[in-house]
Amino acid sequence: MRALIQARDISAVELASAHLDRIRACNPQINAIVTLDAERALIAAARADQHQASGAAIGLLHGLPIVHKDCFYTAGMRTTQGSPLFRDHVPDFDSLIVQRERAAGAITLGKSNVPEFCAGSHTFNTVFGATRNPYAPTRSAGGSSGGSAAALAARMTPLADGSDMGGSLRNPAAFCNVVGLRPSIGRIPHWPQANPFNTLTAIGPMARTVGDVALLLAAIAGTDARDPYSLTDDPRRYAAPLRRDFRGTRIAYCADWGGLPVDDDIRGATDNTLPVFRELGLDVVHRSPDFTGADQAFQTLRGLAFVMSYEQTVTDHGTQVKDAVHWNVAMGLAQTAADIAAAERVRATLHAHLRDFMRDHEFLVGPVTQVSPFPIEQEYPPTVAGVSMDNYIDWMRSCYYLTLTGHPCISVPCGFTPAGLPVGIQIVGRYRDELGLLQLAHAFEQATGVWRQLPDMQGMANLSFR
Repeated sequence: MRALIQARDISAVELASAHLDRIRACNPQINAIVTLDAERALIAAARADQHQASGAAIGLLHGLPIVHKDCFYTAGMRTTQGSPLFRDHVPDFDSLIVQRERAAGAITLGKSNVPEFCAGSHTFNTVFGATRNPYAPTRSAGGSSGGSAAALAARMTPLADGSDMGGSLRNPAAFCNVVGLRPSIGRIPHWPQANPFNTLTAIGPMARTVGDVALLLAAIAGTDARDPYSLTDDPRRYAAPLRRDFRGTRIAYCADWGGLPVDDDIRGATDNTLPVFRELGLDVVHRSPDFTGADQAFQTLRGLAFVMSYEQTVTDHGTQVKDAVHWNVAMGLAQTAADIAAAERVRATLHAHLRDFMRDHEFLVGPVTQVSPFPIEQEYPPTVAGVSMDNYIDWMRSCYYLTLTGHPCISVPCGFTPAGLPVGIQIVGRYRDELGLLQLAHAFEQATGVWRQLPDMQGMANLSFR
C-alpha cells in the first residue's frame, strides 16, 4: 500500500475509502472497531493527498489507515477503556504513540475494542460487548488488544497498535493469525501513564506481516523525556530490509516453557515449526530456561500495578468496575513490602538467567498460548490440558513468564489446529535486540506464508483491495 501511494497509483482517499467500506461490511460480524470516524478519516486522507501533491516529503506511514487501541487517548475521539465509567469520555489530547503515528502520516479510522481497563486476554466489556474471532466467530479474539488483532485479520485496517502486560499484544495476534510485537520497555515511549516507572507494561505495533510491524515500529520508537525508560537508539534501523543469513545460528525450543500445561493442538502446531527453522539453517536444541518463582512474582507485581492505576477508581466507583479489577487491586493492597521485595528479587534472577541462557542461544521459541481460541461465552478457559486454571490470567503463563524477563518477544502465525483455529509461535530475542528478533520472525514468516490464509467470513469473497 505504501508503494502504491508513493507511486501515486492509489490515493490516500481511495485507500481510506476501501477500508471504511470493509469496516461497514465486516465489523458488524466481528465487533472489533467500537468507535469509527469516517468523516474525519476522509478529511485527513484528502489532506495527505494534497500534501503529497505539493511535493513535500512524506512520512513513513503516509496515507496508511490505522486503528488505535481504546486505551490510548485520541483528541476529539472517544476513549472508553472498555469501561462504562468512560463510555462518553472524549479527551482533548493524543497519547504519545498516537501523536507519532499521525505525525508519520497515518490516517486514523477509529478505536479498537478492549476488555474493561484492559484486564484480561479475552476482549469483552459491558459497553460494547465481545469481539469475535474472524476465523471462528463463536471464539475469542484474545486480548487485551483483541479488537486490534481482529480488525487486522478481517482486513479492516493494515496497521494497529496495542499494549502488553501479560501477553496482550502476543495472545490476540496468535488467536487471529497476525503479528504482535512486545518490544523492550522504553523502545516505544509510553505517555501518559499512571506509573511512568512501570516496567511490566509495554506498548507496541500489530500488523499482518513482520515487515509491516517493523515499519510501524520505525515510526513510533525513539526517545521521549516524559518516559524515564525511553531508549535513545535510532529507530530508522527498523525500516531497513530484514534479510539476514541465519545459517549456524543457535536457537532453543521450549515446547511447554519448562513444564506448563499445553493443549495437544497447540503443541502439534508449534512442533511443526522445527523443520522450518532447520531449513533456514538454524541449529535447534530442546532446552528451557528456569522460570522458578515466576507465577508469584508476576501476580505480586501485577497487583502493585493495578493499585497504582485503579485503586482510586475502585474506591470511588466499586459497583461499576468488573470483579477482575477488584481482585487485582485487592491483591495489590494485601501485599507486604516483603512480598514486593521477594517478587523483585525473582524478577532480577529471571532476567539474569535468561540473559545468560541467551549467550548460548540467540533466540528462544515456543508457543504463544497454551490453548487455542476458546468459546466466546467463557471469561477464560477453565482448564488447559486437563489442569484447572485458578483465575483469569493463569492460562497466560506462556506469555507473562517472558514479560518478567524484560526480553523482546514477537508472536508470528505458524499454523492452524485441526479445527482450523490459528496458532502462533513466540520468538524471544536477546535483551533489547528487536532488530535481530524481527529478522528471524521475517525469515520464518516468508518460509511459511501462514499469514496469507484469510478467514472465511461471510461476504469476504465479495470484497477486494487493489
